[in-house]
Amino acid sequence: MTSTPRAGIPTAVFPVAGLGTRFLPATRAVPKELLPVVDRPLVQYAVHEAVEAGAKTLVFVISHGKESVAEHFRPDPTLEASLQAAGKQALVERLHDILPAGVNVEVAYQPEPLGLGHAVLCAREHVDENAFFSVLLPDDMVLNDGPGALQQMADVHARTGGGVVGVERVDPAMTGSYGIAEVDGGEPPRITSLVEKPAPEDAPSNLGVIGRYILDGRIFSRLQDLGAGAGGEIQLTDAIAGMLGEHPVYAGTLNGTRYDCGNRAGMLKANIDYALANPDLREGLLAHLRGLDLNG
Repeated sequence: MTSTPRAGIPTAVFPVAGLGTRFLPATRAVPKELLPVVDRPLVQYAVHEAVEAGAKTLVFVISHGKESVAEHFRPDPTLEASLQAAGKQALVERLHDILPAGVNVEVAYQPEPLGLGHAVLCAREHVDENAFFSVLLPDDMVLNDGPGALQQMADVHARTGGGVVGVERVDPAMTGSYGIAEVDGGEPPRITSLVEKPAPEDAPSNLGVIGRYILDGRIFSRLQDLGAGAGGEIQLTDAIAGMLGEHPVYAGTLNGTRYDCGNRAGMLKANIDYALANPDLREGLLAHLRGLDLNG
């Protein structure tokens, strides 16, 4: 069920303009963010996580042709009336669960794929630059039994008053695939440096940044003046790194299991584990898995 919005981080930005080419041909006509994990689109999990952490405004940064991502969260009175007339109240409730009352959906366009930092910059007109806001990449899913990943980070923000970046320990050989954070010995640990996709020998740690951020609205000024970084793109990591001396940013080590749903293997693992976490599906799926001949 979707959590009721509460005081916390009121604006959440979802950069979802990518083409999802790793999932072709499935994503030829359907955005990757609308591919299902069990019975919900991938992006809906991230939205529920943001609402749990207090989001009342959802900003989807899309490219032209991906309007259906935002449309998924808009009311559909015709469908609802049809289900009501058919007496399918349980399905009506599932529609209501997509987005609670009082949460607004806004859209910004990213005309060119110029990087995550550029995508966040495209949301600028929808965000209060004098407040903190969150950024969630739906590709990263975090499964646990307690508060969601963003709520865990919101708790760190409430304690410290600073920004928070979600991190997890990664294989040192894989640092070239992540932004890497160096931290002090505090509790919570404060980030002292950030490097985008360093070679293993140049990495300051093995704390990899994952797709969850709570950021000071003043980061937009940094992004505006930022040139291209790693990969020729405007990197959000570079903008955060440029603020560390003025505005504290903390590392949020998250409780739970992360799934990288930006690739097929990660998406399959998420579908299996989220299904196993569903009491209506668990036993049937376990019976199927036990019956597989994995040596065949």
